[in-house]
Amino acid sequence: MNNNTNTASSQRNLIVSEFLTLDGVIEAPEEWSFAFFSEEQQEYKHDELFASGALLLGRTTYESFADAWPDRTDETGFADRMNNLPKYVVSTSLEEAEWNNSTIIDGDVAEAVAALKQEDGQDILVNGSGELVNTLVERDLVDEYRLMVHPVIHSSDKRLFKGANAPTTMSLVDTKTFSSGVVVLTYEPSEEEDDEE
Repeated sequence: MNNNTNTASSQRNLIVSEFLTLDGVIEAPEEWSFAFFSEEQQEYKHDELFASGALLLGRTTYESFADAWPDRTDETGFADRMNNLPKYVVSTSLEEAEWNNSTIIDGDVAEAVAALKQEDGQDILVNGSGELVNTLVERDLVDEYRLMVHPVIHSSDKRLFKGANAPTTMSLVDTKTFSSGVVVLTYEPSEEEDDEE
């Protein structure tokens, strides 16, 4: 399993962390995830954020976060961490990124992300951002997938990996089960498939 606290390696890992329904939906998690929220999950997301050195987001997720987080505070420092981390938003239509410490990526996404991965620091975290994730998958830029699967079905066309190259083999490297029924499945791209390429 990749070490998400690694600050000394020559390359940072790109971590995709998603809230997911049983049928693969990532759209509007606020409509179906809150019923399964627990302190265990809060601790998991806290540790994940503090082990990350930057956020990479698509425009829709970025705008949602930028609307929600700037005025928040909490005793654990989670909100401060969200607001102060470097944030990179991939968009060709966004003219300004006003949320603290934000940079717009409007050129070649693969080139920009590959350059970010070569910088020193903790790993890069992607939340939500379904279209961006598909682009990252197609360009083989994702090092680890953390899928927080919720025990609910929410029919929608907006599913993770929609349109991604198939078949694609993953290696399961870790699992976590919470008392709420939520399971975190952690995958890495299969080394065997990489070797074949």
